[in-house]
Amino acid sequence: MPVVGISRSARGYCINFVLETMKTYLSEDGLTEEALVTKLRTCRYHHLFLHMSLRSNFSGTCRWGEFGEGGLLWGECSGRHFEWFEGNPVIDLLSKVKDLYGLDEDVTFRNVSMSSENRPHPLTLGTATQIGAIPTEGIPCLLKVLLPSNCTGLPLLYVRDLLLNPPAYDISSTIQATCRLMSDITCSIPEFTCVSPAKLVKLLELREANHIEFCRIKNVLDEILQMHKTPELCEILQLLMDPTWVATGLKIDFETLVNECESTSGRIGEMISLDYERDQKLSSFPIVPSDFFEDMESSWKGRIKRIHIEEAFAEVEKAAEALSLAVTEDFVPILSRIKATTAPLGGPKGEILYAREHEAVWFKGKRFAPAVWAGTPGEKQIKQLKPALDSKGRKVGEEWFTTMKVEDALTRYHEAGARAKTRVLELLRGLSSDLQAKINILIFSSMLLVIAKALFAHVSEGRRRKWVFPTLGESYRSKDVKPVNGENGMKIVGLSPYWLDVAEGSAVNNTVDMQSLFLLTGPNGGGKSSLLRSICAAALLGICGFMVPAESALIPHFDSIMLHMKSYDSPSDGKSSFQVEMSEIRSIVSGATKRSLVLVDEICRGTETAKGTCIAGSIVETLDTIGCLGIISTHLHGIFSLPLNTKNTVYKAMGTVYVDGQTKPTWKLMDGICRESLAFETAKKEGIPEIIIERAEDLYHSAYANEVLLGKNGTKLEQFCSTGFSSSDKSHPQSSSGKVEAVHKTGSTNRMEVLQKEVESAIIVICQKMLIELFKEEKTSEITDIHCVPIGAREQPPPSTIGVSCVYVILRPDRRLYVGQTDDLEGRVRAHRSKEGMQNTNFLYFTVPGKSLACQLETLLINQLPNQGFHLTNVADGKHRNFGTSNLALDGVAVCR
Repeated sequence: MPVVGISRSARGYCINFVLETMKTYLSEDGLTEEALVTKLRTCRYHHLFLHMSLRSNFSGTCRWGEFGEGGLLWGECSGRHFEWFEGNPVIDLLSKVKDLYGLDEDVTFRNVSMSSENRPHPLTLGTATQIGAIPTEGIPCLLKVLLPSNCTGLPLLYVRDLLLNPPAYDISSTIQATCRLMSDITCSIPEFTCVSPAKLVKLLELREANHIEFCRIKNVLDEILQMHKTPELCEILQLLMDPTWVATGLKIDFETLVNECESTSGRIGEMISLDYERDQKLSSFPIVPSDFFEDMESSWKGRIKRIHIEEAFAEVEKAAEALSLAVTEDFVPILSRIKATTAPLGGPKGEILYAREHEAVWFKGKRFAPAVWAGTPGEKQIKQLKPALDSKGRKVGEEWFTTMKVEDALTRYHEAGARAKTRVLELLRGLSSDLQAKINILIFSSMLLVIAKALFAHVSEGRRRKWVFPTLGESYRSKDVKPVNGENGMKIVGLSPYWLDVAEGSAVNNTVDMQSLFLLTGPNGGGKSSLLRSICAAALLGICGFMVPAESALIPHFDSIMLHMKSYDSPSDGKSSFQVEMSEIRSIVSGATKRSLVLVDEICRGTETAKGTCIAGSIVETLDTIGCLGIISTHLHGIFSLPLNTKNTVYKAMGTVYVDGQTKPTWKLMDGICRESLAFETAKKEGIPEIIIERAEDLYHSAYANEVLLGKNGTKLEQFCSTGFSSSDKSHPQSSSGKVEAVHKTGSTNRMEVLQKEVESAIIVICQKMLIELFKEEKTSEITDIHCVPIGAREQPPPSTIGVSCVYVILRPDRRLYVGQTDDLEGRVRAHRSKEGMQNTNFLYFTVPGKSLACQLETLLINQLPNQGFHLTNVADGKHRNFGTSNLALDGVAVCR
């Protein structure tokens, strides 16, 4: 684990990693606060040092974390143990490390820092957590779908670090080229032995590497050589050189790598006894328990080739033979005597056993001494027995016995084994010392195989999921590169959420053709957040060189990818959720360039609507001016009524469809604006009691119905989008794409009153705009105000309508409308009500100066009201006139263009 030092410079925040084991340090400068916190949260460190430069912030105070920038970092560090330090952020940090580990002053550390030029900015904490690059509860984990479930450890860490710190274009294109080759090869591939470079360095430095570690090191080197000898793998090996250079900071020539791997593997092979070699069998004698020799010799045999320790081997074999002879001479006659003795229960017993705790072979028995000594076989050996003693000279037990000859043989055997073991350890340590001169090759080789295993695993999983390799666009928005053939944006065809398996057919695909900033609307549960998260993941995977969940993709090499989604309050910092959101938005706006991808979900949701809408509008203007690609999603529909100064922003919506009296999301991206939130439906779906929802609908109808249609609170007449075609489908004419469905309200006692208000508002908007246009064209002498008058179920029109041209609308009980015009409103009302089922019909009417204008407005309403979601019974009546069939004066009303 490294020692970490954090400081502040003119370019931003700086973090330094010092690895005492590797004697290396790495510096990353110009980081944002969010990116720094991401690195700190994903790094396991041994010690944390904070530089005094962090105490000063832009407010000019030394109260770190209280004013603006620095609060997020302070919140992350305040719960950790750290120490302050002064001086040069690198030199003095290295001095701290030397003091911490007790190193000499002349010890040097190698700088492995890589230039950050032309490299995308590291991910911010919010972006990393919201796509699961850092595992977060409730968020689909991106890492889990990039690799098979059995690929863990070092390859997984490499992929995670690559996502958190996207590489430069040259490296990402090399990674993709490598993955493409991996996808097409037909030969077998190595197992890819993964050895931690830091552990490797530590073991060799301390000379504690055992034969197992040396075998693993040899496997690493041999697998490099195997790739070199296999034509299909050799090209992959060459391509992996640059990614490994970036990961290790070591620049090694390809031929040097191969030659050094060959020589080092040979050196290890000359010394270490390999698994397939069978020239070092354990000692074995029938009379001595086999467990004894296994325990005594397995700790050193099979480690070093016998040729290097032949003398020690011979000494141990002789000692083992002498021990077997002593046991045979001193214990076997006693066993023979016991076996020859026949006695009822309670007779003599005895056996030769291995006393594991005491590392000895002793005789264990009872009642074996003769009652009368008569010089029979075995009596002499019985007389030689003495109680067995432990290492401290204490009697082991009443049944354990040994002899002087056996003890001398045991001592000789143990001493020979100890000398052999010492010799083996000396040779292993000597090999460790020899390999320290090759440490850079070993680090490079081990990291190369980690990367190879990670990429092979990713390609396997990507092919299973039917992902594709994107086309990587270079930094087309840089000053020196101009777009070719209009390809100045990002286009992803058949994009699916990364957490859904396309192979299982469970994903809804979208096509995203992004040439500028999108302002996205859509209902709750309509897929806005999923779309943003999917686009962010696909773009990140693309600029890292990985496969993406799509049918095809063109992804530019962004200089930063920033995703902001929901915000929570931070009590420890004393910040509300809106303060946290504004802090993150500040970082996004200040860091965005025309080469950035900015994705913000439900902007300014944490404050009151009016001011939040204005802040959101200003942010949209700022990002539009910057010229970045991105999506800003919102439920603040008042933003469309603001006089925004934007040139490139495009309105997009998540589609809905009206089926069986219910509005349902299609999860498809389309052109236009979607004002339907499906809030009531969502609340009902999540189990909110029906009585609460019904009351909410009543409150909504009474308070907001007019505002929804008239534009109060910044809302115009547009209804939600109902046709679910993709924005890339150009075959739909504008007239059909602009169709919308009326929002049917149920469970309300004043439905007809709501319908009446909606129709009245629609009439005013449609007719008033047309009258203004006619006045501009000097077709009318003055602007006529439209004033709708309702006629209730048991009411009649006033006498003032007699002889006056009127336009009227019938509000039928089935909620369908009829539009007409007349000079005799009273007679027309009476005639309509005389029909069956129409006795209590309500009317709306307004008067106009002249029958010609009344006819024009009648036709206009017949043709325009259906486009606003109202159902008419006399739509065909509008076809006998041309007037009103176009979008005259209603460009701001149609939603799905």
